[in-house]
Amino acid sequence: MTDPVKHTDDGDVQPTKKRVFVALLPLIIFAALAGIFTWQLLSGKNMQEIPSALIGRDAPQTDLPPLEGLRLADGSQTPGLKGSDLKGQVTLVNIWASWCVPCRDEHPLIVKLGQDPRIKVVGLNYKDAPENALEFLNSLGNPYDVVGTDRSGRAGIEWGVYGVPETFIVNREGKIVYKFVGPLSTESLIKQFMPEVEKALAQ
Repeated sequence: MTDPVKHTDDGDVQPTKKRVFVALLPLIIFAALAGIFTWQLLSGKNMQEIPSALIGRDAPQTDLPPLEGLRLADGSQTPGLKGSDLKGQVTLVNIWASWCVPCRDEHPLIVKLGQDPRIKVVGLNYKDAPENALEFLNSLGNPYDVVGTDRSGRAGIEWGVYGVPETFIVNREGKIVYKFVGPLSTESLIKQFMPEVEKALAQ
């Protein structure tokens, strides 16, 4: 009777089960990830409120150059970002780029936030060409008191950015108290974001 177990030339047994497991491993990993994603959706967790290790900590002391040619209402150059800009007043730090379509969608709401005298709105221009960023703001409006340019993306790493747009709320002491991932909508602005702004203002 023929032995059904295959042997290599050196006599080692090749376990069929191991080969099957290796072949199915990518499918098993995919199924596990899909299960985790489905659980998060069904749990009712807001995927736009991704936890950040920076919540409750001092905002990164990021010094970034200005977007050359961008002017304030009085005609002066809009300043770049300094760490000191993030203390003394409730500040919104909006991570944006001209190549980001959702950034364009949310921009009217950022403009609206920029009209609130109680808060300072800071723009962090992420991995962008200066001429494109300048055209973006000149055509859609500049809501920012300060704009820092992060062409390398290094500052984005310091801020723990997942992608653009993202918006942080920094309190008067310079601590990050909230992070919103993705584009703000009218609904999320009213129901989620502004209540967090009001909390920061009330502190």
